[in-house]
Amino acid sequence: MDKFLRNQPSKPRTRDEKEKTINRLKRIEGQVRGIQKMVEEDRYCVDILVQISAIQSALKNVGFSVTERHINHCVSDAIREGEGTETIEELMSVLKQFSK
Repeated sequence: MDKFLRNQPSKPRTRDEKEKTINRLKRIEGQVRGIQKMVEEDRYCVDILVQISAIQSALKNVGFSVTERHINHCVSDAIREGEGTETIEELMSVLKQFSK
């Protein structure tokens, strides 16, 4: 159980995986700054809400990507090592938080 609940992936992320995720997060960061500017400029509320919705969707997609990788590597490795129950319970706990 120790191996899989240490807060690190069982297989390190590739450079490409890191770059894709970081680029997505930087785009989201730019969108957040854009909303801050919209508020400063006293833009129409509905326009701001549309941008907030876009950010929420983008973050959800990053989360799905990270979840998919976790299942394909960390969870499947844990199952092969006989540690699947604990790892699945950990994932389910996080998914409950994710869906709030």
